[in-house]
Amino acid sequence: MNEFLLRSLAPSVLAILVRRGADFAAAEDAVQDALVEALRVWPAASPSSSHRGEPVRDPKGWLVTVAWRKFLDATGADTSRRRREVLVHEEPAPGPAPAVDDTLQLYFLCAHPSLTPSSAVALTLRAVGGLTTRQIAQAYLVPEATMAQRISRAKRTVSGVRLDQPGDVATVLRVLYLVFNEGYSGDVDLAAEAIRLTRQLAAQVDHPEVAGLLALMLLHHARRAARTAPDGSLVPLAEQDRGRWDTESIAEGVEILQAALARDRLGEFQAQAAVAALHADAPAAEETDWVQIVEWYDELVRLTDSPVVRLNRAVAVGEADGPRAGLTALAALDASLPRHAAVAAYLHERAGDLATAARLYAEAVHKAPNLAERDHLTRQAARLNARRRR
Repeated sequence: MNEFLLRSLAPSVLAILVRRGADFAAAEDAVQDALVEALRVWPAASPSSSHRGEPVRDPKGWLVTVAWRKFLDATGADTSRRRREVLVHEEPAPGPAPAVDDTLQLYFLCAHPSLTPSSAVALTLRAVGGLTTRQIAQAYLVPEATMAQRISRAKRTVSGVRLDQPGDVATVLRVLYLVFNEGYSGDVDLAAEAIRLTRQLAAQVDHPEVAGLLALMLLHHARRAARTAPDGSLVPLAEQDRGRWDTESIAEGVEILQAALARDRLGEFQAQAAVAALHADAPAAEETDWVQIVEWYDELVRLTDSPVVRLNRAVAVGEADGPRAGLTALAALDASLPRHAAVAAYLHERAGDLATAARLYAEAVHKAPNLAERDHLTRQAARLNARRRR
């Protein structure tokens, strides 16, 4: 039984334990223990054996039963024995578990009103999204130790409350957005799962920002097949084979975005989707409407005041008004921002300063968030150094 199946089942099992009265932290520990037990037992399971074949026939039911027992075992101290005797009567009955997807519900439950939005997002990404503390810290631009403390505090906070007051849609959207980003450009493939859950949310919630996020995901995901070469190396947007883009996803994303924008309630996800749509609309990279893209980034700056948005805007300004204008916009930003050195290298190369560009590409290698980007930046530095030696 593979690990992907375990990862996909874990949120539903966690949601079932929480609904049955387990506090969040203890339920999460119990689910992790059950997953470890599954990795130990399932590979040896045989369909010909009624006992050891059961996990294969009903993996979710098996995990629920084992996780619940792990939870009960963990509450077996003298101070909680009476509560355990009550809970044991609620143990799930043998047999197949209901085929219900609880993942989106668990996203809402983690966005509990007792948590700040940032803590709720971090907790959900760790407990439900499957991201590591390091990946979450990178998304929030904070040290890993800081994020570890934030997640620990969030777990302690929700451990003493019943998760029966779901959080707001905005927090859930933020989580889905970060899960998609990590799945799209990071080390864990979660992009398709983020799209699936956002579709579910869009079917339940009539809100333009939900539609905007779904459109954004579809437009980005449509380019995924063209983002890497056969050897696994990254292909920059300007060099991608646009014939490999998924035109059906692009058409769906544009249609969803247009309907959302028509409601005149602009939000950051709609604005980001508008940028993605302009890229998708250009038959070739040199035909991209960079002036309009800069205008949408201006809207995003107004909506978010995000340093990452300002960094992306500097790239767009460099394309619309020339690399020197882009470098001027970049100079106002903190050089410690992720990908700042890579953007500076690109703009210096376009301005003809190959020596500075090569140095900055080499510097950016050490700050890249994943192996694919590190390899790409290393090749860029080597390419420019080779040009300079000619």
